[in-house]
Amino acid sequence: MRYRRLFILCALLTTGARAQWLHYPTPGIPRTRDGKPNLSAPAPRASNGKPDLSGLWQVEPTPFDEMKRLFGPDLDSLSVPGDDPRNFSKYAFNILADFKPGEAPMRPEAAKIVESHMKDFGIGNPTTQCLLGGVPFGGLLPFPNKFIQTPAVIVILQEADGGLRQIFTDGRKHTADPQPSWMGYSVGKWEGDSLAVDTVGFNNKGWLDGSGHPHSEALKVQERYRRRDFGHMDVEVTIDDPKMYTMPFSIRYTLDLVPDSELAEYVCDENEKDRAHLGKQ
Repeated sequence: MRYRRLFILCALLTTGARAQWLHYPTPGIPRTRDGKPNLSAPAPRASNGKPDLSGLWQVEPTPFDEMKRLFGPDLDSLSVPGDDPRNFSKYAFNILADFKPGEAPMRPEAAKIVESHMKDFGIGNPTTQCLLGGVPFGGLLPFPNKFIQTPAVIVILQEADGGLRQIFTDGRKHTADPQPSWMGYSVGKWEGDSLAVDTVGFNNKGWLDGSGHPHSEALKVQERYRRRDFGHMDVEVTIDDPKMYTMPFSIRYTLDLVPDSELAEYVCDENEKDRAHLGKQ
């Protein structure tokens, strides 16, 4: 029942997730003889020789057999018009999905918070209030994210809720006293062909996933991005929050390039009709 409610909630949150501009050819993309994007072509390089992460990316869905194993065999019945559980990453629902039952490294305080979040059917989820999904939750939803890369900063525009991240790659260090924020303060450096990102300075308002796993202001997030070829980017995310979890833990997933498309405007609070129905399922 808990995961049934969770899937219904996330379906309400992501209606219209794939409403991008379609069929506009992406400049510079390699193509096969029939004109289709060649997503297995070599990864491009920026003018400074670093890997170029620029492009429109979306998290790769978890195989549906694994989703049914994790969240129940009746997921087919939870599909609603415009949304299908097959489009989701397991981590959007449960950041601790890789742990066996009873082995998740949550502190008792965190477990109580998760329980309280789910009692109200997830209505307290920031995204139901048209707030940001944050890190990493906002990037795990089935919406595209646009990477814009310059030598000094990489900007990530999230279609979901209009989120914006800046990853500074100009050699700066973390500010000594960052102002707590939804997205935190991110600095990155290149380690070979991988971009290593450290983010601190979070507020304690965000959720790590749709299940309501919390984080504190002590949260530190480490990410590694490696564009393995033109159409695929491997991502590893390590969560370190000693106030909520007994040890750091990591998730790994793939971002797929979304060719010949563009971000759509997403204004959550305009003509919003779903929130009033939450809790009535």
